[in-house]
Amino acid sequence: MSVRHVAILGSTGSIGVNTLDVIRAHPDRFKVTALTAGKQVERLAEQCAEFNPAIAVVSDADSATRLSKLLLDKKINTQVLHGPDALVVAITESNCDTVMAAIVGAAGLVPTLAAAKAGKRVLLANKEALVMSGNLFMQAMKDGGGELLPIDSEHNAIFQCLPGQFSKNPNPSLGVEELWLTASGGPFRNKPIEELAAITPEQACAHPNWVMGRKISVDSATMMNKGLEVIEAFWLFGLPLEKIKVLIHPQSVVHSMVRYRDGSVLAQLGQPDMRTPIAYGLAWPERIEAGVDPLSLTQLATLSFSEPDLLRFPCLSLAFYAARAGGNAPTVLNAANEIAVAAFLDHGLPYLQIPVVVEKTLNAISVAGADSIELILDTDMRARLLAKEFICKL
Repeated sequence: MSVRHVAILGSTGSIGVNTLDVIRAHPDRFKVTALTAGKQVERLAEQCAEFNPAIAVVSDADSATRLSKLLLDKKINTQVLHGPDALVVAITESNCDTVMAAIVGAAGLVPTLAAAKAGKRVLLANKEALVMSGNLFMQAMKDGGGELLPIDSEHNAIFQCLPGQFSKNPNPSLGVEELWLTASGGPFRNKPIEELAAITPEQACAHPNWVMGRKISVDSATMMNKGLEVIEAFWLFGLPLEKIKVLIHPQSVVHSMVRYRDGSVLAQLGQPDMRTPIAYGLAWPERIEAGVDPLSLTQLATLSFSEPDLLRFPCLSLAFYAARAGGNAPTVLNAANEIAVAAFLDHGLPYLQIPVVVEKTLNAISVAGADSIELILDTDMRARLLAKEFICKL
């Protein structure tokens, strides 16, 4: 049994912590080579003390100084780097063969693209790599010759329900008709729409089923998260947008489904625990213990499904609009949403104004090509500046 050498981009976030939990249970199968974080220096120091990576990366020089001192005190011989360029170094110089791409937001785009170009096994938990640069990223994966395994529970479920050869050759003869992405509907799926104006960040972050970071929790509440997943699924699986559907499934037990031409529907079921898709990606094509309780079908009262209400979830409509527009529109969508959600979490923007800011920003930037990383990053910067201007006016 060969040992996989793993670099984790975003090790102190929810996905990173769960990845380390799976690795912790299988020390004979996995070796951590690099860990990266933003400013959670103390938590990163604890992770370095336990897993002894060759490289650790933080966002800035002050954080690097603090981390270096903590590691020196613990007598841990890990090289400490900082800044965006260091994220790429962590991938290219830590002797990893597997990269968990779990940095939330556009900040994860460049290092995830570097992992693709370097031919690594990319465990993709960062939506933005495909949302912002779908064509570029998929071409980089092809040129690099690595493996791409989706970690989002929905895409991981679809991956498991597709024929093994589908991801390399999504041709009609395999009989796939539709992909059904499930969504819990978040904490406000039944709340009267007129009451949404008073929603607080604390309420939006209280997801009924999943344990997630604050930004992703808000995206789940607005269903922007699902909209980004639709764009991601388009690039991952090669089906037209009209064949990618969203269903509200409050129980979060069926993680997604694939409908076939012969009438069959294949679904992947499990506990709402990210360690299941993480373990699947780390060990693929094998399956290993994930530390997740088994699902008891006899204890499930009901499984329900419904169409999403687009009046309640305008962010989902905006995501479909950006996906159909193509080019740089998904980059604008993502950037404006990140700025709007950050303002909401900072009590600087009402909840119902999040889609307003996103729509205004989409309308303000003409759709153009997204043929290079430079163009994509330029669009991202312009969209963020515009979104901030709209927030100030609101």
